Amino acid sequence: MASNEVETTADDVVAQAKVDRAKRRGPVAAVALFIRQVIGELRKVVTPTRKELFNYTGVVLVFVVVMMVLVSILDFAFGTAVGYVFGNGPTA
Repeated sequence: MASNEVETTADDVVAQAKVDRAKRRGPVAAVALFIRQVIGELRKVVTPTRKELFNYTGVVLVFVVVMMVLVSILDFAFGTAVGYVFGNGPTA
């Protein structure tokens, strides 16, 4: 038989507990918790090796150059098309 009570999931209980704790926490404790969480996240950061850094930099630079070429081609094509549409012909 179905119960009339609303079923709560474990996620709802955890979320409600966090809200209750946050209400009881003072501003100093909240800042301290934030700093502890930031330090915990910074410990997870993995710095790339010199070889990886140069590889990533090269990939980014190549991507930027390719995008510059693509935008330049599109700019030229649309500029020429606008020149023809408005009767001036290709712009020099």
